[in-house]
Amino acid sequence: MSIVARLIRSMFGGVVDSLAVALERLVELPRNIKQAVLVFLDMAFTLLAMWTAIALRLGHTDFPLGVMEYTCAGFTVLISAFIFLRLGLYRAVIRFMGQQAIWAMIRGVSYSTMVLTAAIFLSQIQVPRSLPFLYWVISLLLIGGTRLLARAYYHHRISSVCEKVIIYGAGESGRQLLTALSHGKQFHVVFFADDDPRLQRTVINGVQVVSPAKLERLVREHDVSQVLLALPSVAGERRRKIIQSLENLPVYVRTVPKFNDLLLGRARVGQVQDIELEDLLERAPVASHPGLIGSCISGKVVMVTGAGGSIGAELCRQILLSRPRALVLLDISEYALYNIERELRSTVRTSGLEIELIAKLGSVQNRRLLRSVFKTFSVQTIYHAAAYKHVPMVEYNVVEGIANNVLGTLYAAEEAVDAAVETFVLISTDKAVRPTNIMGASKRFAEIICQGLAPRQEHTRFCIVRFGNVLGSSGSVVPLFREQIHAGGPLTVTHAEVSRYFMTIPEAAQLVLQASAMSLGGDVLVLDMGKPVKIAELAKRMVRLSGYSIKDSDHPDGEVEIQFIGLRPGEKLHEELLLGGHEGGTDHPMIMRAKEECPCPDDINTWLKDLHEHCEQMDCDGIKTILLQAVSGFDGHEGMHDQLWNKQQALAEQTPSNVQVLFPGAS
Repeated sequence: MSIVARLIRSMFGGVVDSLAVALERLVELPRNIKQAVLVFLDMAFTLLAMWTAIALRLGHTDFPLGVMEYTCAGFTVLISAFIFLRLGLYRAVIRFMGQQAIWAMIRGVSYSTMVLTAAIFLSQIQVPRSLPFLYWVISLLLIGGTRLLARAYYHHRISSVCEKVIIYGAGESGRQLLTALSHGKQFHVVFFADDDPRLQRTVINGVQVVSPAKLERLVREHDVSQVLLALPSVAGERRRKIIQSLENLPVYVRTVPKFNDLLLGRARVGQVQDIELEDLLERAPVASHPGLIGSCISGKVVMVTGAGGSIGAELCRQILLSRPRALVLLDISEYALYNIERELRSTVRTSGLEIELIAKLGSVQNRRLLRSVFKTFSVQTIYHAAAYKHVPMVEYNVVEGIANNVLGTLYAAEEAVDAAVETFVLISTDKAVRPTNIMGASKRFAEIICQGLAPRQEHTRFCIVRFGNVLGSSGSVVPLFREQIHAGGPLTVTHAEVSRYFMTIPEAAQLVLQASAMSLGGDVLVLDMGKPVKIAELAKRMVRLSGYSIKDSDHPDGEVEIQFIGLRPGEKLHEELLLGGHEGGTDHPMIMRAKEECPCPDDINTWLKDLHEHCEQMDCDGIKTILLQAVSGFDGHEGMHDQLWNKQQALAEQTPSNVQVLFPGAS
């Protein structure tokens, strides 16, 4: 600190500190008391402005004041108080004071000046003719200046304790975001960043616009904790490049909702959220063909099994957009079904749609229920999304996983044929290709069922849609990583080299809906999902975009560690999308048609009959034997992990031969 600065501090430091304490106490007062204090101060400023105007004009303070002068001053003060109250000067909250409040002050001071001028004219007192003009200037400085100082002090106090952020994007959305954040106490915007050279070095509402090239230095110098992307209309490759440029900065990168959500009223600019899931993909989202989506939906009775799940729920949302005649929702989870049914009813009501919604609780293993629903409501299109999908969970519950994924698909498909359903769409997974786990094998067997039924049907068209992992679905890796990051880590990754194909939930739903129009019957439709994503790299990106550094052997002082815990039961390093390698094009440039071999119907029937018996007996070894015969590539399964089956086996070994076995399926 310089000598001059220390001298000024020593001379005026006490005054500044006392003023700060007084302002702190004033801010903490109840609102009605603060309004009364403001009225008193404004009236004092009015008197002071009159006295100062005369003193400035005369050049001295030794001037006489008589009864008429005091009467004139009192009249001006009382009428000014009434005017200020009527104009709402005391309704505006000073810390949120905007343009409207400033204009109200100017009008109030102008009316007060007119009152003073009239009082001088009527009382015929002798004062300088320039008094009203000087009074107007001084009053405006005193009344408006104190408010602006109080506002500046408040924002300074807030900015010293809240998070410092930079808004990336100085357009309309960025300005709206700045206004929204200025009304809160959580964030203080220190800069705008924008690529447009015309905006750089300008000032918007007191905030300077800088070039993105300066962000690294500004983040370090101003201790910025977050960068908020206000780019709702920027999409595709440009948006991903911006996010990639921010990855190495020690800031939490967040965003405002996208333009469509803002336009449809589903979100507000001030709703800051995490980076969109599709921004984590290293490819552009696949565009949909609206004409294809509606061909099996518009004006028809559509049913979604597993309607409460991640994919099933998104299917329902997008199906509504194509205006079916009725939508039947089936799910085994009461809570999941309640949530999606309530959401859809709200959409139907607010959008003025005339769509009948039917919510049915039940399992696809209940054949009687399926038959009744299909025929009663004359279902025309079925999207079969009901499945147990978590690999480890199915490994631990083999019988129920097979019964639901395989036999449930069989019952739904056969009852669809019997009810003359027009289109049956099976939602499959890349884990069905050369599976190393029970879940993947069960989904491939479900594909085989649809492939086997397809050639023999005249009225029902079967199609199969296969895609990779879905970002953001229940139990998927992205929500898990976000939860672990918020907890401070570590992030758990199974293997350093494990990779997966990824797509967003809307992409997956759109693919399914388009596939129902493009399928020829019995074929497998696969999305061109680009290159697989390494899970470890995805984890690192999420850590960096959350504003943390990676902790590893090269960076022991990092904040969040990534731990490799080993592959889970049935999990493999890399997934595939094609089994046979034969592919052809479709009407959609990003969707492939796979022609994969299917066993003969007699073998399928035999396997299904045996599979049903093994499920009834809870015989996991028998189930695995059938899967080895039926599912091509299912030969790398490492063993049975079903806890119930393993416990039964252990109990059977301990049971003497002359004692009745309690678990006949384990003997």
